[in-house]
Amino acid sequence: MVLVLASQSPRRAEILRQAGVSFTIRFASVDETPLPQEKPEEYVRRLAEVKAWAVQAAPHETVLGADTTVVIDGRMLFKPDHAADARLMLETLSGRCHQVLTGICLRRGNKRICDCAATQVWFAAMTAQEIDEYVASGEPMDKAGAYAIQGLASKFIERIDGCYFNVVGLPIALLYKTLKYF
Repeated sequence: MVLVLASQSPRRAEILRQAGVSFTIRFASVDETPLPQEKPEEYVRRLAEVKAWAVQAAPHETVLGADTTVVIDGRMLFKPDHAADARLMLETLSGRCHQVLTGICLRRGNKRICDCAATQVWFAAMTAQEIDEYVASGEPMDKAGAYAIQGLASKFIERIDGCYFNVVGLPIALLYKTLKYF
């Protein structure tokens, strides 16, 4: 099987490499604007599918689309637009539990399978200085929810319930199970 990753995420590519999955990368830009009244799980599933259909693939190729978002109080936290936005997200997450959702979609020809993984993440309380220092590091700027569990923010994660790799950006065990079924 030839797997095509429809993503420019270096984290997703690294997870696939670490798991020994061979793949190529092709991606197309898609509109990631949530639809009115769209629930977070519906949003990540829809975007994963849109991404899977957005790239060209030969009949023997399987395309993987994925999308991750952070959810707290029923609200999705996307990638921050600027430092003040990142600061506000981290203040919201500080000392609380939130959910990370990743939708995946596998497509081969006209056949597709979509699924979603959910992981609960507990953040330690952060001081204003800790938030400022983390934002100043630049790490939060291209991450949903303004943090990277595998990076500098790791020291603020008290525990998780669910797949660690889902929080990084790709629930590899769910993907593997889905690939075997596919």
